[in-house]
Amino acid sequence: MSGRVPILMYHAVAYAPARATRALSVSPPAFAAQMDLLGARGFTPVTCERLAAAWRGGAALPERPVLITFDDGYEGVHRYALPSLASHGFPATLFATTGWLRGPYDTGRALDLMLDWDQLRALAAAGLEIGGHSHTHPQLDQLDDERLWFEVLRCREILTDELGRPPVSFAYPYGYSSRRVRRTVRAAGFGVGLAVGNDLAARGQGPYALRRVTIGRATRIAEFERLVTGQAVGRHFARDRALTKGYALIRRSRRLSRQLSRQAWGKVR
Repeated sequence: MSGRVPILMYHAVAYAPARATRALSVSPPAFAAQMDLLGARGFTPVTCERLAAAWRGGAALPERPVLITFDDGYEGVHRYALPSLASHGFPATLFATTGWLRGPYDTGRALDLMLDWDQLRALAAAGLEIGGHSHTHPQLDQLDDERLWFEVLRCREILTDELGRPPVSFAYPYGYSSRRVRRTVRAAGFGVGLAVGNDLAARGQGPYALRRVTIGRATRIAEFERLVTGQAVGRHFARDRALTKGYALIRRSRRLSRQLSRQAWGKVR
């Protein structure tokens, strides 16, 4: 794979996920089979923190590195994914949306059953790296500066207070970022940022724009093997990439339109 590393992006692990999370969920048996395949093929999972440290400092990575990541913080990661990970001794990284987790910061906007803070601490104690995923899961590149800082810093502050150490890694909600968003994440103290992109990660992408591969309900085991080994990733996600590029143009236009409207309103006032 020429130095490229597969970063697998999971969301919910559940038998009966909510409709809103179904497409991006995997069943517990499917997840277990995927972990079995990684073990059988000689892959060595590492955390985002370790990958970033290796690529920054030049340290060697294991023979066949792979990253297992979970977005949002769904309860099934603790109930179903953790036992499978533990059976192989695999580390992973979970990116927590702090305002969605059950507990004192819950905004009531979560899409499915979420972890509570005791479960998150149990995951951290079991060796999972806990990273940030914003506070309320907005499209960060569409926010003004004040709200953007709030989403990133509030998430970091809560995770630091609850887990006793600041998070190192951050994943952009929906995979959306911009140069301004990436600068903010870096300035807030995060050392690495993950997007989506549906491609293997490479050092040349930069530490705040590492790409991941989406694993969902429709991902069959043969397809999973092809993706994790980097075979035909481009062809598999060709349609998604085309849609993403088109939507990116629309999103930039929307943000520019809002900025111009605010400027015009300020002049009128």
